Amino acid sequence: MVDVQSEGGVTRIFLNRPEKVNALDSALLSVLLDAINRVAASPDSRAVVLGGRGKAFCGGADVRELSALSASNAGAFVQRIHDVCAALRKLPVPVVARLHGAVIGAGLEIAAACDLRIAAEGTRFSMPEVRLGIPSVVEAALLPRLMGSGRAAWLVLTGEAIDARRAYEWGLVEQIGGDGELALLLENLLKCEREALSMQKRLLQLWEEAPLAASIEKSIELFGEAHR
Repeated sequence: MVDVQSEGGVTRIFLNRPEKVNALDSALLSVLLDAINRVAASPDSRAVVLGGRGKAFCGGADVRELSALSASNAGAFVQRIHDVCAALRKLPVPVVARLHGAVIGAGLEIAAACDLRIAAEGTRFSMPEVRLGIPSVVEAALLPRLMGSGRAAWLVLTGEAIDARRAYEWGLVEQIGGDGELALLLENLLKCEREALSMQKRLLQLWEEAPLAASIEKSIELFGEAHR
C-alpha cells in the first residue's frame, strides 16, 4: 500500500492504493508511518517526496472505515492520521508533497504537514467533512497558518473544492507544476547542508507556534549550535 524508492539522497514515498484513490484506512496509515520512521532513522536521506499512485494524491479517509466508526474508536482513527502528520513534521529533512488529481480531507491534512507543496494543474482540494456530519480535525489546524483564518474557514465550513490556481493564490501550495519544477526544487534542497536544513525546519515550526521573543531566543541558540 506504500511504495518507497530512494536514490541520490531523495526518498520518494507513494501512497499506493490507486483502486481506492489512495483512501486512508488504518492499514495504510500504519504502513505509511513505518515508512516515514525508516526515513527518520536513515542518515543518507536528504529530502523526501510524498506522492500518490494513480489518478489522485489522496481521496481522504476511507469511507468504509469511516462509516464503521463509533464514539469509542473514532478518536483512535484520527489519532493515526495525526501520528503520520506528526512524523512528517518531525523528520529532520524537508518533505515535499507532490500533489495531483484530488487532495481531500485527511489527504489534505497530510499535505499540510509537509514542508512544501507542488500541485499539478487541475488538482482539486477540499475538506468535505462537515458534509458528512463530522468536523475537520487534527492537522486541519495547520490550514489557518498556511492560508489565513478566513480562507481556511471557507474550506472547512463550506466543504467546497478549490482548484490548484486558487490554492496557489491562497498560499495552500507553493508552486504549480510537474516533474520539472519538482526536480529543480530538489536540486536546490540538495545543495544545502543537511543539518542546517534540519535546524531551519525546526525553527520554521517554532515560528508558527511560539511568541516572537522565544522564537528569536531559540534562533540565537541554534545559530551558535551550527557554528559548534
